[in-house]
Amino acid sequence: MSRVRLDRLLSNLGYCSRREVALCLREGWVRAIDGRPLRPDSAVEHGEILFDDQPLDPPQGLLLMLHKPVGYTCSSKDPGRIVYDLFPDRFRSRSPVLATVGRLDRETSGLLLLTDDGQLLHRIISPRSHLPKVYEAELAEPLRGHEAALFASGELLLDGESSPLLPAELQVLSPQSVRLTLHEGRYHQVRRMFAATGNHVTALHRSQIGGLALDGLAAGQWCALSGEAQAALWLRAS
Repeated sequence: MSRVRLDRLLSNLGYCSRREVALCLREGWVRAIDGRPLRPDSAVEHGEILFDDQPLDPPQGLLLMLHKPVGYTCSSKDPGRIVYDLFPDRFRSRSPVLATVGRLDRETSGLLLLTDDGQLLHRIISPRSHLPKVYEAELAEPLRGHEAALFASGELLLDGESSPLLPAELQVLSPQSVRLTLHEGRYHQVRRMFAATGNHVTALHRSQIGGLALDGLAAGQWCALSGEAQAALWLRAS
């Protein structure tokens, strides 16, 4: 890994401003693993530095998986609870910025990805990727029996749109509970699909994107994804 100035490294990771690095050094919050003396302009590698005796957060190229709870929004400008409240405060100051990969609405829970890698973000959300997304939904009314064929037809046209939806797979779990796999990400798509059948989604949860699943991650918890875990993203959903 290439070396970078210490003040730039800590500022880009959101720990402090460049001007504050000297204070952090004087207070003993920042030190080198090998004990060598440091200055704000010292050339360092990411893995050589501890902040408050802890390894630094992952460098640029970070991909996080969050189990988003109901009641949180993905907008950083929302006056209520936002997903960034679930991360360390310094994550809001990272440069490049840490952004959500698509969105889940306030009343939807489940798997949400965040990254500071713009190219990766656009690759994931690109319509060309057709990355499958799996949702579990609870419905206000029992299924009528025609929904699976309608969603799989590739002919369902949502209100206000000019192109039909891509085929989607519906698995019936109970008369009012389903698992739905989508291959695109239109605005409030699952809710609008069932509204088109005369039904209403009362609870919605995203459990999987590609081959990446929450795997026991509790609501409100997050983890940084390793290279192996990131590779699983591009596997087909099961």
